[in-house]
Amino acid sequence: MPAQRLLIIEDDPDIARLLTLDLTDHGYQVIHAATAMDGLIQAREQHPDLILLDLGLPDFDGSTVLTRLRASSNVPIIVVTARGSVEEKVQMLTLGADDYVVKPYDERELEARIKVQLRQVEPATLTIGDLVLNPERRQLWFRGIEIPLTPKEFEILLVLATEPGKIFRREDLTQKVWNGELPADSNVIDVHVSNLRNKLRDADGYKVVRTVRGIGYGLHA
Repeated sequence: MPAQRLLIIEDDPDIARLLTLDLTDHGYQVIHAATAMDGLIQAREQHPDLILLDLGLPDFDGSTVLTRLRASSNVPIIVVTARGSVEEKVQMLTLGADDYVVKPYDERELEARIKVQLRQVEPATLTIGDLVLNPERRQLWFRGIEIPLTPKEFEILLVLATEPGKIFRREDLTQKVWNGELPADSNVIDVHVSNLRNKLRDADGYKVVRTVRGIGYGLHA
């Protein structure tokens, strides 16, 4: 499996740099956002496994970020801030923070708190042989290497992965991926499957996708 992805929303460049280096050394993939707005964008686009959130951000307060994130996501959020009052802690935890760490902090303690939160929310994945799919993130790995796919390529692969070994007719894929809205003589499915197969071949994933001429496609079980 790939490294777990952490999003740091922190406007202090020195703190962000040191935290990024430390967490990268511990095997995490780290994304940094220096403003509240960028943090919200990165959270939506990058689908992090955990967020470290500062409160004193330059555009608007971290409590607003917390509220907006909780409106649409259950991602673990650890508030990391210089504000240490009991009232502030209670407010952030009430708004949905999973933990609260006061600066300055011990790096070992923060790492331990991160591990606790990540253990509670292991990402759901689907494994078929050397393939690992994360439906929530719409990501694919083959033998530990991430293979970028277009949305339709991933949707096709996900359908095939639901029943490895089964051959799905083009009509099945048209219904499940395009809601039945492709013309009967369209070659769109063939083009997407060809692109998917080529991407797997580039990663030495030969014969992962099976073709039965005149019928459809499947995955080798």
